Amino acid sequence: MSMSLSVLALGLALVSVAPSAHAVPATGLKARQSITAASASQIASYTPYTWYATAGYCSAAQTLAWDCGANCEANPDFEPVASGGDGDGTQYWFVGYDPTLDQVIVSHQGTDPEEILPLITDADIVKINLDSTLFPGLSTDIEVHEGFADAQAQTATDVLSAVQTTMSTYGTSNIVVTGHSLGAAIALLDAVYLPLHISDATFTFIGYGLPRVGNQAFANYVDAQPTSVTHINNEEDPIPICPGMSLGFVHPSGEVHIEDSGEWANCPGQDNPSTQCIVGDVPEIWDGDESDHDGPYNGIEMGCSAN
Repeated sequence: MSMSLSVLALGLALVSVAPSAHAVPATGLKARQSITAASASQIASYTPYTWYATAGYCSAAQTLAWDCGANCEANPDFEPVASGGDGDGTQYWFVGYDPTLDQVIVSHQGTDPEEILPLITDADIVKINLDSTLFPGLSTDIEVHEGFADAQAQTATDVLSAVQTTMSTYGTSNIVVTGHSLGAAIALLDAVYLPLHISDATFTFIGYGLPRVGNQAFANYVDAQPTSVTHINNEEDPIPICPGMSLGFVHPSGEVHIEDSGEWANCPGQDNPSTQCIVGDVPEIWDGDESDHDGPYNGIEMGCSAN
């Protein structure tokens, strides 16, 4: 996927700058003291979702049949319910039920190197309010990346319907949304959208290589919700530091950073500045290595193995 990431990193490099000192929420020393190493069991717990994120790169027909090579074989008991997208103007997505986890799974495709429209979406950094029809009742202080909002809006009602059908069919109220790169950004917006329309459910977001999606008010809103949020960054991946904080973009809490040593660090707070976390490890776009964007995440590389 190096071709897509070259274009993506170049586009985002134009708008990503290192955070200024006043934007850092804590000193590096204080932040480092509060960081903890992820346990082996914590790391292993992410593996099913990593595979679901990789399956997001497979076509709608493949995921609806649950026939997408190693991506599907890793979660062999998954019961697909709905899928969609064309991999170009609309990212692929799928929804179904994992009986082992007793969870509804929602997955979104990341950036596809063969298609140009997702790259244009990634480069569209104007901040806007979320659509009040899809996101009723949110403060107008909340602003998000226009391209990501547009991408999420294209599939929102179909995903909601599929999630509701899956909950009813399988009698579960546990919902997990996942994705990588652009797919992670769409999934994070889903994690805000779905609870506004589904009550009495538990929501979890697990994203990989997540770019910044919204402003400070958005990050604060996400942090204030009961939804469990985890965004996993791999080594020197430059995409999670884009768009830049100087443009008003902020990550919610929940970062887990895979260090060069192979240790996984739990990085508390928003955009933790420690060198053990992505902001400190990749302070400038040119300090990053785009080849880290696709992984490996505990040995798993992003992309559809069946293609």
